[in-house]
Amino acid sequence: MTFDSDSGPDGGGESRTPSVVDRLRAPRGARIPFSVEFSPPRDADAEARLWRAVREFERLGPAFVSMTYGAGGSTRDRTVRVTGQLAQETTLLPVAHLTAVGHSIDELRAMVGAYADRGITNILALRGDPPGNPLGEWTRHPEGLEYAEELVRLVRDLGDFHVGVASFPEGHHRSPDLEHDTRYLVHKLRAGAEYSITQMFFDVEDYLRLRDRVVAYDPEQGAKPIIPEIMPITSLRTARRSLELSGSRLPAALEERLVRAAGNGPEEDRAAVREVGIDVATEMAERLIAEGAPCLHFITLNFARATREVLARLGIAVPTAV
Repeated sequence: MTFDSDSGPDGGGESRTPSVVDRLRAPRGARIPFSVEFSPPRDADAEARLWRAVREFERLGPAFVSMTYGAGGSTRDRTVRVTGQLAQETTLLPVAHLTAVGHSIDELRAMVGAYADRGITNILALRGDPPGNPLGEWTRHPEGLEYAEELVRLVRDLGDFHVGVASFPEGHHRSPDLEHDTRYLVHKLRAGAEYSITQMFFDVEDYLRLRDRVVAYDPEQGAKPIIPEIMPITSLRTARRSLELSGSRLPAALEERLVRAAGNGPEEDRAAVREVGIDVATEMAERLIAEGAPCLHFITLNFARATREVLARLGIAVPTAV
């Protein structure tokens, strides 16, 4: 079974959407492209908040937006529905997350078909985290796939889809060392992935060394974009929870800075933490731009304000007509 992802609604042959790499190459003057990550909403209030953020970012012209996919496929239906709405009801270019965990090959093919039916041709192929404990033991579905590179091949074989993958500046928590981690990233790129988006990190040196390792391992694959992911910290508690789930770390100096801002009261000083978080995200972005990053990808938690402030400081978000 294949899906004609290049046909328009009338069955014509014109491409329905560009690829992420197309968007990264689009002329923007001196402006680096940026992109944002959304999550499927849990209830009606969260959905209203998401759409407020969507419409605000739509005015700012991101290169693309991505929609996450819950551990074990726990948000599958909402992810498909909302990503489809982004494709059909906005001017944004959506990238749909797809994970191998908890799904048979037939289910994965059906998911790709559901995305294709909604005009979505950009997919981020992930092995995915186990439900319940993202850092727990990973178990392959008995009729599923073992590795993300197999998922990349499956999606590419189903039609003219554009596929990205994840990369890990600090190394994936299941990789025994950075050499092993680099090898598996290169395997995913060789399987047909056109770019990678990193796990969040807070030390730019980790991103730069990742880029160096991929180039040294395979210069051809090293030429593909590695898009750094930035999370502007607005709450120390939320940041720690996100780090726990991702396996990433806070550098000691930054953690000390945030703890000092949070204060010693029963509740953290959110305003002070937020100020530090915006400063750090801006500092990271400035260094990444200077080092030639192809794009800046922001974790938004479905809020626009923090990312908008960082973009304003950088001078890279120009309101566009929608």
